[in-house]
Amino acid sequence: MNITVILCTYNRCESLVKALDSVALSHMPESVAWEVLVVDNNSHDRTRDVVADFCVRYPGRFRYLFERQPGKSHALNRGIAEAQGDVLAFMDDDVRIEPMWLQNLTAALLKGKLAGCGGRVLPEWNSAPPRWLPKGDYYRAPVPREKARSCTPKQWPQIPDNKERYALGPLALFDLGLEAGRLTEPPFGTNMAFQKAMFAKYGGFRVDLGPRPGSEIRCEDTEFGRRLLAGGEQLWYEPSAIVYHPVTQNRLRKQYFLAWWFAKARADIQAFGVPAHLKLVLAGIPLRFFRGLVVWTARWMLALGPSRRFSNKINVWVLAGQILECYRQARSAQRQAQ
Repeated sequence: MNITVILCTYNRCESLVKALDSVALSHMPESVAWEVLVVDNNSHDRTRDVVADFCVRYPGRFRYLFERQPGKSHALNRGIAEAQGDVLAFMDDDVRIEPMWLQNLTAALLKGKLAGCGGRVLPEWNSAPPRWLPKGDYYRAPVPREKARSCTPKQWPQIPDNKERYALGPLALFDLGLEAGRLTEPPFGTNMAFQKAMFAKYGGFRVDLGPRPGSEIRCEDTEFGRRLLAGGEQLWYEPSAIVYHPVTQNRLRKQYFLAWWFAKARADIQAFGVPAHLKLVLAGIPLRFFRGLVVWTARWMLALGPSRRFSNKINVWVLAGQILECYRQARSAQRQAQ
């Protein structure tokens, strides 16, 4: 088997149908053998019946796997262990993929030149964006296929850093532009692929990260990607591998954005630790975080315009999450030392 698409799902049988319909229409060369492995993470809806129907409609293409241990990372690791493909592609249960997505995402990996690849995750708007929504780089139209180019590794351009593109992170969007190139940061979990050998070499997804009942701590996907980059592995950005993520009304709420960024800040500290250059601390918390909290609170209060004001408020919630997680880890270390 050349490719296994791993899709983990939990109680989303309705959106799962649309996701599976889209991946079933994938255009792949006849010489490439591929499968879709759906990992049911202890759902209580009609998920099993939905997947069973696809298994009947597309014999040999879809497989169903039940993982009782709650938590997305448990489901991902189970899928990796059971996957038959040499290349593992990942998608979510609430997205819609383009017919060329799988081929474009995995073509270079099948040649064995790369460790991993990530594509674009674009918004599927159901309503107009609210005025308070942070401004970022996620409003580009899908890349025209004729403009998507491929390069040899020696020709790889570097994808430029741009912190603004993370403004819409809570909407699970990832867009580094129209140019293919070498990734210097990890892709997002709903549109990425890796050589299966990378999981044998670097281990699976961390089970203390990733959404699970009672916790929205994420970062399991980017933490794994960072492990590969730290190990010197080569990751590629392929803009023609496109996934559409629906922007649902429940995500277009300020409360959701703030909770997401608060949890993201905690996850970053949990996954990567406190930045080493921040040496002045109080109760395990870098003093710079307290200074930043004061500065961004003042900017939040004084900012003009709903988008700028809310962006500053997000920074306050980020710092609050960092402070909480630093304190929590310091207390945990202190208890273990006693």
